[in-house]
Amino acid sequence: MGSLWTRAKAFVARLFSGEPQPGRFESGSKFSLAGFVSTAPFVWPSRDYLVYIPKGRPLFKRAPLLVLCHGCKQTPEEFAQGTRITELADRTGCVVLLPRQKKQANAWYCWNWFESRTTAGQGETAIVAAQIRHVIRRYRIDRKRVAVAGMSAGGALAAALGVRYPRLISSVTVHSGLACGAAKSVLTAIPVMQQGPETDVATIGAAARAEAGSTRVIVPLLAIHGDADRVVAPRHAEELVRQYLALNGITVAADLPPPDTEHDKPLPGGRVETVREWKREGQLIARLVTVSQLGHAWSGGDTTLAYNDAAAPDATALMGSFLGDGLS
Repeated sequence: MGSLWTRAKAFVARLFSGEPQPGRFESGSKFSLAGFVSTAPFVWPSRDYLVYIPKGRPLFKRAPLLVLCHGCKQTPEEFAQGTRITELADRTGCVVLLPRQKKQANAWYCWNWFESRTTAGQGETAIVAAQIRHVIRRYRIDRKRVAVAGMSAGGALAAALGVRYPRLISSVTVHSGLACGAAKSVLTAIPVMQQGPETDVATIGAAARAEAGSTRVIVPLLAIHGDADRVVAPRHAEELVRQYLALNGITVAADLPPPDTEHDKPLPGGRVETVREWKREGQLIARLVTVSQLGHAWSGGDTTLAYNDAAAPDATALMGSFLGDGLS
C-alpha cells in the first residue's frame, strides 16, 4: 500500500508540475512459462530488468521503446553507462528496457544465444518478449515502435527476437553479435564465434518469415562490427545481413548479394567506417557498418568500463540515426 501511495503522489506531482521531470530508472521482473532453457533446466524462467524513463516524459503520449541487451560479463547498469543510452533516451523521448541475465542461468552473465529453445523463440527469447509486452502495457508504449539492440551475446539475443517475434519488434541493431541459430549447441558456440555459423542462417530467416504468415513483415537491421574483432569473427555481420534479407523477403544465395549503396568514411585516428545498405522497393532493409581497427567493443563507448572503445564512430549515434523518426 505504501509503495502504491508513493507512486500515486509522484504521479500527481508530475501532472501539475511545470518543470520537466528528471530521467529515472525503475526495476521489475517478468517470467514466461516458455522460458525454461535446456542449459539451466532448474532455473525458474524469469529475469529482472531495468526501465529508464526519459527526462520530461509526457504522461499521456505513447513513447517508443528501445530494448537494450547487455553482453557477457556485463550488467544492465554498465551497459547503459557504456553506451550512454540515457542521453539518447532523453533526447528522443524513448523508454529503455534493459533485461538482466542471472548468474544461475549463465555463470558469465551471457544470454544463452546458442541454446536451442532460445533460438527457436522460447527460452530467454520468450522471457524478454514477455518483458517487452509487460513494459508496453505499463509504460504506455507505441506498439509500432519497439526497437531491440544488443552487444555480443546480447546482440545475438536481439537478432533472435527480431527473427522469432517480427510482429512485436520493429527493428534490430546488433553490435559485434551473431545471427539467430548460428550455433546448434553450447558445445559448438565458441568455434562458431571464431569461425562462422554452422547453419544456413538465411534459411532460418526465410522459414521465420513463412511462419509469420505475412508478406508484409519488415524488420530492418543495423549491424555494426569491427574488422579486428577476435571474439566474434567479422564474418558474422555479413551472415546477419543474409538472415535479415531473407527474413524481409529477399532471396539470397550462399554469398551476400551486392549492396544497393556503399561508401567509406575516413575517421580520426586512421580508422575507416564502411557502410553498405540493402533495400527492398526503396525501403531500407539492412545497413552494415564495418569499422576498421575496432575489436570486440562498443564503438564510441565509455572506456572506464570493459568492452567499450572510445574512438569513432559512436555506435549509439549510429543506432539513433538508423532508428530516426522511429524514436522521435
